[in-house]
Amino acid sequence: MQVDIPLKIIGLGRYLPKRIVSNAEVEALCGLSAGWVERRNGVRERRWVTDETSSFMSAEAAREALDEAKLKPNQLDLIINASGTGEQAIPDTGSLIQRQLGLGKSGIPAMTVHTTCLSFIAAMDVASNFIHSGRYKNILICSADVASCGINPKEPESATLVGDAAAAAVVTRPEYGDPSMIHHAHFKTYGEGAYLTAIMGGGSRFHPRFPNHNPEDDLFHMDGPAVLRMVRGIAPEFLEELYPGLSKSSRNIDVIVPHQASKVGLMMLERFGWPQAKIMSTLETLGNCVAASIPSTLYQAARDGKIQRGNKVLLVGTGAGLSIGGMVITY
Repeated sequence: MQVDIPLKIIGLGRYLPKRIVSNAEVEALCGLSAGWVERRNGVRERRWVTDETSSFMSAEAAREALDEAKLKPNQLDLIINASGTGEQAIPDTGSLIQRQLGLGKSGIPAMTVHTTCLSFIAAMDVASNFIHSGRYKNILICSADVASCGINPKEPESATLVGDAAAAAVVTRPEYGDPSMIHHAHFKTYGEGAYLTAIMGGGSRFHPRFPNHNPEDDLFHMDGPAVLRMVRGIAPEFLEELYPGLSKSSRNIDVIVPHQASKVGLMMLERFGWPQAKIMSTLETLGNCVAASIPSTLYQAARDGKIQRGNKVLLVGTGAGLSIGGMVITY
C-alpha cells in the first residue's frame, strides 16, 4: 500500500545484555544433545539479561540514538515504547523509559505501540502520521524485549531461540529535498492464529490470584510449524498488497531487514526471489529478540555500512496475532 510519507531516521542505538548464553547452556537446560540448537535454529549464541530491565536497556539504546541525532533528551516531543514484552503491567513501559532518561518531570508524552514482533514497524507507521500532521517533530521509538524470563524448557524449539536486546531510533520530518520517506506500509492480522503464539497468563483471564492457576500459563508458547504453514499461505498476497511484484522478486529494494523469526523463517524469504545477499541476519548471534529484532538488525546493517543514506530498505515480519506487516523506506 503506497503512502509516501516523509520520515527520516536521524539516530539509531542498541543495547545488548552483558551475559552471553552459549548453545551448550540452553541445550543442558532443555535436555538436548550437543549441536541440536545450531542445526535446528541456526543460533550460535544469544544475550540474556542479568540485572538489566527493559526500560534500562531502552534508555541505553536511546542515548546512543540521541547522540547520533545530535539531540538532547529534552528535545523529544514523544516517546514510543514499541516492545512485545512489558516491564510490568502498570504503568506503561513508556513512562518508565522516560524516567530512565531523566525526563520524569518533563511532561513529554510516552506511550506504547504493541504488536509483538512487529511493534517497531507499527510504531514507525504511527510516528510518521504524528509527524506528517505537524503534531510532533522529534519522536523516540524504543524496542526492548526480555524474553528469557518466559521461556519454557519443555518447548525447546522456542526456548533455545529467543534472546534479549534493545534498540532505539529517533525519527523526524526530513528537510526539503531529502529523499527519506516511507513509501509503502501495510499490516494485516488473522486472529484465527491468535493462540499459535501466546503467553496465556499475565492478564485478567488467567490471573495468578485465581484458584488452580497454572504457572506454565505464564510461559511462552509457540507452535512453530503451524505458524510457518499459516505464514506461507498469507505471505504472497500480503507482499503484493504491500508492494506489487514483491512476492516474486526484491524489486528495487537494496536491503531487506526481516524479523529474525527462525532459521526456517529466514530461508523462506529466498522463495520470493529475494537474493540472500540482500537479507540481513543477526539470528546467529542474537537469536529472536521479539520486537527488538528488526531495529537491532537495522542498527547492525547501518553500522556495518550495508545500509547507506538513500538506500531503499524493506522492513518486514510476522508476529503473534497472527499478524504480518511490512514497510518500504528510503533510509
